[in-house]
Amino acid sequence: MSIVISSGAASWFKRELGVAEGDYIRLFPRYSSGGGLHPGFSLGIAIEPPARPMIETTQEGIVFYMEEQDLWYMEGYGLSVVYSEAEDDIEYKYEAKTVTSD
Repeated sequence: MSIVISSGAASWFKRELGVAEGDYIRLFPRYSSGGGLHPGFSLGIAIEPPARPMIETTQEGIVFYMEEQDLWYMEGYGLSVVYSEAEDDIEYKYEAKTVTSD
């Protein structure tokens, strides 16, 4: 599991949510009629400090993370959050991670 945030996506978060360096953005599964990795769920975002972060990354001074109890959503996948200029919005891109044995 991994999270990658593009520079353009980080700039979008700053502009749209008013976050700045030193802030935290939590990514978490939420009930939704929209599409995501699992039917009935999509990723939500919240501006809040972590309690039990298990994966995190920093882009433009903002820490993006997922809590331990939310990792089921990403099991077997990596997440890239990118900015779509055409939509002026962010997009979530999931990449299946293959497990290799030595």
